[in-house]
Amino acid sequence: MISLDLSNAKLNEDLSLWKDKVSEAHSWLHNKTGKGNDYVGWVDWPINFDRDEFSRILKLKERMKGKYDTVLVCGIGGSYLGARAALEMIKGLYPDDGIEVIFVGNTFSHTYISQVLEHIKDKEVVLNVISKSGTTTETSVSFRIFKQFMEEKYGEDAKNRIYATTDKAKGTLKKLADKMGYETFVIPDDIGGRYSVFTAVGLLPLALANIDIVELMKGSLAAYDDFNTDDINSNPAYQYAIARRILDNQGYSAEYFVTYHLQLTMIAEWWKQLFGESEGKELKGILPTSACFSTDLHSLGQFIQEGRKTEFETILYVDNMDKDIVFPEDKEDLDNMNYLAGKNLSWVNEMAFKGTLSAHSNEGNNPNIVIHLKDNSAYSFGYMIYFFFIACGMTCYLLGINPFNQPGVEVYKKKMFALLGKPE
Repeated sequence: MISLDLSNAKLNEDLSLWKDKVSEAHSWLHNKTGKGNDYVGWVDWPINFDRDEFSRILKLKERMKGKYDTVLVCGIGGSYLGARAALEMIKGLYPDDGIEVIFVGNTFSHTYISQVLEHIKDKEVVLNVISKSGTTTETSVSFRIFKQFMEEKYGEDAKNRIYATTDKAKGTLKKLADKMGYETFVIPDDIGGRYSVFTAVGLLPLALANIDIVELMKGSLAAYDDFNTDDINSNPAYQYAIARRILDNQGYSAEYFVTYHLQLTMIAEWWKQLFGESEGKELKGILPTSACFSTDLHSLGQFIQEGRKTEFETILYVDNMDKDIVFPEDKEDLDNMNYLAGKNLSWVNEMAFKGTLSAHSNEGNNPNIVIHLKDNSAYSFGYMIYFFFIACGMTCYLLGINPFNQPGVEVYKKKMFALLGKPE
């Protein structure tokens, strides 16, 4: 399902030298004894997920079938990035099943919120608000606005179209949901936001968007089985984790996460949060950034090829996307493009990948890691997400930090609250 190619990674040491450290960190993850161990519920979630709640999600989807054409997902960070990444990877940017998913609660942009309100005024809407505490400011601002929209549009029936994913027992949103009569779903206490896509945080909006969450969870289970070993030779997730540490030690301070399809852009955004919040602390870590080729080869490509050698590339290459097109022949050939006539565009994209890999790795002398994923199915998405979860936990433990907290995120909030005049 996933294969890892390190032949162009330019590592100056053998991965086997990390064997003892990997074994120790593997034990920390699976025995829940490492730093931040109260937030490692995701490790065995593929086998221990809440099946009763999973069933409720599927039943809700069936109950609401035909009653909506628009899903509003109100959340920020881990409360929306995973679902959006899955949606775009699996269904593409222009799905044809009649269901539109719009993400709100992730910005203060007054123009965006106003445009969404105008866009959905004649739509049939369901709203899923996602917040553990219910006090996340961006989400709370949007939720109040869209809650009132729902109440004005649907009256008493609004409570049957609003679903809250939150703490199981406490918090502002849980209290509000109970009072208003919203159906609620649980964010587990031992799973942090950026590791939560396999919970109701990701599964509820994806089910409403017609994603096969049964297949998604099957993929996560297969990955759990495949990566539940400290044998470096047979665990590509740990190989990736070690390679990052070796390149960090070699002085590479930034990592480009590269994709070759526009519909994978949000995978990169999700990946940046996962590794940025997990690893960037104690004045340590690799800066996570991203690019979509060949689009960004006409901008960032120059810097990558000939600029400062401070970054390496991790390429997510999906071997079999679900749609393709044949390049047509033109009898006059005025654009001189007939040399591609009859070729699939997937082949053209693959040649761009291979040519860029050679240019950046050989002439550019940039380290390149290639992660091959079988396809863009729900199953593969679930498999891939768990791959990155376990790789992130491992690479952070190898760095000697807690992968599961994010104390630096709170700093901007304190400054913002002071300027907004928020009561203590």
